[in-house]
Amino acid sequence: MVTTTTGCAGLTVLAFALAGIAPVHAQYPTRTIRWIVPFAAGSGTDTVARIVQQQLAAALGEQVVIENRPGAAGNLGAQVAASAPGDGYTIFMGISAHSISMTLYRKPGYDLTRDFLPVSLLATGSFALATHPSLPAKSVKALVAFAKKRPGEINVATAGATIRLAAKMFDHLAGTRMTEVTYKGTPQAITAIISGEASVSFPATSAAIPHVRAGKLHVLAVTTPERSSMAPDIPTLAESGLRGYDVTTWYGIMVPAGTGKDIIDRLNAAAKSALAHPAVKERFARTDLEPRASTPEAFGSYIGSEIAKWAKVIKASGIPIE
Repeated sequence: MVTTTTGCAGLTVLAFALAGIAPVHAQYPTRTIRWIVPFAAGSGTDTVARIVQQQLAAALGEQVVIENRPGAAGNLGAQVAASAPGDGYTIFMGISAHSISMTLYRKPGYDLTRDFLPVSLLATGSFALATHPSLPAKSVKALVAFAKKRPGEINVATAGATIRLAAKMFDHLAGTRMTEVTYKGTPQAITAIISGEASVSFPATSAAIPHVRAGKLHVLAVTTPERSSMAPDIPTLAESGLRGYDVTTWYGIMVPAGTGKDIIDRLNAAAKSALAHPAVKERFARTDLEPRASTPEAFGSYIGSEIAKWAKVIKASGIPIE
């Protein structure tokens, strides 16, 4: 009797296969997808998600709802996403700060490469080496020479791990020693330069340029390997003599570990479709972001290289592990 039942079950599966019944994952998605964004509404990370959200949903044929889970420098949202089932109905906005957290914190509460699988890079952006207009150094070379003659005398305004490490990378590659002054956020750091409280900072290029146009700030270079599309006349730090300098803010879609390849491929195709939409490209351009669709494999390799890069910078700078 057991043998007969098993045989019937096997015939049933074969019958479905011959009838062309698609596997469950091929129908994905069939309900709303939750997109966990690890920073507050209105933040830069949230803005990127909302630029992509509508077109991502259109490509998937289902609603994509953003769930903001701020806290612990983006680590809280990552913890929440890492504990979600790998069924494709929870996706996560991974950002450059998470690659820093892998070294900066002893217990971030998740492992970026173990607890997540990459789907696609979405966008990259640059920071700017901004100075107070009264600072006599008007180029990166001049700033390096000026700072070397005055070790510890130049205040650099930092806010958050990425800007802090941008300053540390500058000191490390230039052989300078600036004094770090920490502020709550980028707006406060910019205000500090404008007021003369600090002489140097590394704000997002999109945040710095309006103040440059108003004559309140001077930008010597951008931090990415390529020039900013928002300010193509401004050189990169690597071009300006600091070979190997690369501080890039990046955003990408990730999913909890265990998510099937067919779901990842479906999400990847949807992400590429969203990024190709003219409205998305136009809105990214206004915020100094470059759309960067990628394969899951390329995104995974990039994340690995970013983790390794920041581990070296943190070790060289002597920043205490939290």
